[in-house]
Amino acid sequence: MNGDMWIRALKAARASAGISQEALAELIRWSPSTIAAIETARRRPTPQFAAAADEALGTGGLLAELLALAARQESPAWFAPWRGIETEALALRTSEPSLVPGLMQTEAYARAVLGGQGTHTPAEVDQLVAARLTRQELLTGDAPKRFTAIVDESALRRVVGDRDVHLAQLERLVELAALPHVQLYVVPAGVGAHPGLAGGFVLAALPDGDEVAYVDGVFGQVVDRPDAVATIRRMWDVLLSEALPGGVSVDLIGKLVNEL
Repeated sequence: MNGDMWIRALKAARASAGISQEALAELIRWSPSTIAAIETARRRPTPQFAAAADEALGTGGLLAELLALAARQESPAWFAPWRGIETEALALRTSEPSLVPGLMQTEAYARAVLGGQGTHTPAEVDQLVAARLTRQELLTGDAPKRFTAIVDESALRRVVGDRDVHLAQLERLVELAALPHVQLYVVPAGVGAHPGLAGGFVLAALPDGDEVAYVDGVFGQVVDRPDAVATIRRMWDVLLSEALPGGVSVDLIGKLVNEL
């Protein structure tokens, strides 16, 4: 499925319900110009928009499901194997030295990160942001994964976008850390050199008891060799031993919020 088919589904749902663009905008509290841009493929729909349209048009979640399907199909080819692994996983553990983990990013932060790479057109950035937001259902959906993140303090202090984007991202981290299935730890700047500085990674615990890793880079790589996964697991253990306790980590983020 592609974006054009999703737009046709939205238009068909509007026509069936007898609702104009302007009426839909009023129902879901989005601007008519935004809806017009989405229906002419000038703006990418977000999962939040699709869910709101489903409720207003009485489509029973169909638009949100179709958008999620499109996002999965449009993921970069090199990322597709990991997309299936993280969906199957029971738990995910991630370490990030320079940025907030993708599954915890706000839309504005993700847009600033992906747009700042200098390798994507605006349309490609829209596509990648939508796919990233859809993947966040792994944390916020009906059956969320157990999720543990270790983030370097420097990543939390780095202003991505502008002050407002930075502030909203820190506040989002505090919100997510309050969820019962999410744990967030910060490696303080005073630690100095640590294994996580080599690059970000994710460990996925699968239902059969195996563990598979994903290593960040210009092109990410899925790692399933037992010796390599064991090395990454040891890196995780060292990082966790260097990180602040969960409550103290969240307090540190709160202090950063107050500094802004």
